[in-house]
Amino acid sequence: MKHRTLGRTGFPVSEIGYGAWGIGGKQWLGGSDDESLQALRRAIELGVNFIDTALAYGEGHSERLVGQVVRETPHRIFVATKVPPKNAIWPAQRGTPIGEVFPYDYIMRCAAQSLDNLGLEAIDVLQLHVWNPEWIGADDWRRAFEELKASGKVRAVGISINDHEPDSALEIIRTGLIDTVQVIYNIFDQTPERALFPLCQEKNIGVIARVPLDEGALTGRIDEQTTFPAGDFRNGYFRGDRKRQVREHVEALVRDLGDGADLPSTALRFVLSNPAVSSVIPGMRTVRHAESNARLSDQGPLPKETLAVLKRHAWDRNFYS
Repeated sequence: MKHRTLGRTGFPVSEIGYGAWGIGGKQWLGGSDDESLQALRRAIELGVNFIDTALAYGEGHSERLVGQVVRETPHRIFVATKVPPKNAIWPAQRGTPIGEVFPYDYIMRCAAQSLDNLGLEAIDVLQLHVWNPEWIGADDWRRAFEELKASGKVRAVGISINDHEPDSALEIIRTGLIDTVQVIYNIFDQTPERALFPLCQEKNIGVIARVPLDEGALTGRIDEQTTFPAGDFRNGYFRGDRKRQVREHVEALVRDLGDGADLPSTALRFVLSNPAVSSVIPGMRTVRHAESNARLSDQGPLPKETLAVLKRHAWDRNFYS
């Protein structure tokens, strides 16, 4: 497993990280805790040392599973988690005052709850789970982040950028008050390359790349006949004629890549081919997923010719809306 430095935090994180939304057990259905714990342990055995979770994932269930495995692991594992919006609205809405979303006392309480769920002495990276650039001048988040870092309860801070809005983080990065950003980046959404990634490299900000497989679209296994369990998040994400759209875009992509292309592997290697990315965090709910994802670190960046093909398949749309 190769490692990259998470920006100015200095943390040597595995370039393949572990996205722990799916093991929360509330929005991604069909798995079990035993299966999740086995996948976590196997990922760590294979060199993964960076896990991204959130208080909102199963109302702390993901954090508790992550904490259980991290505490039993003899070597250093870096854990990032997130403060959910108090008003429970994703993404953050323009015009909403920060007092309704991230008041100071609420951030402090959530950090304490996450620490309790994880059973750890400190959180390596605490992120705000949504972001609104209108909050730049607000005291709430600044004071909470400063005090949590000063107390040693949190080692670094960042934000999780709203879906498909990478430029909304440019101003907060320029303040110098955060250490990391988490952003959607995949073959279909390449917009972070325009302005966000160059600024992150200039300011030495760690980049956590999420949704590398576009919630499963880039596995190549989504079509009109695909079904998900009742209550699963993906029923909304792929609603209406979106499965057809995905199939058509993926078929065009596979045709361009040529026979024998492994689409999930190509999608993950696409993300890792950008040097601005510190770690990519695919979900790994099974041992099979952990093994197939972790081995990609050995394969290195994609050839320039392949990257040129993938550039043509950027797709401007927002299935979260």
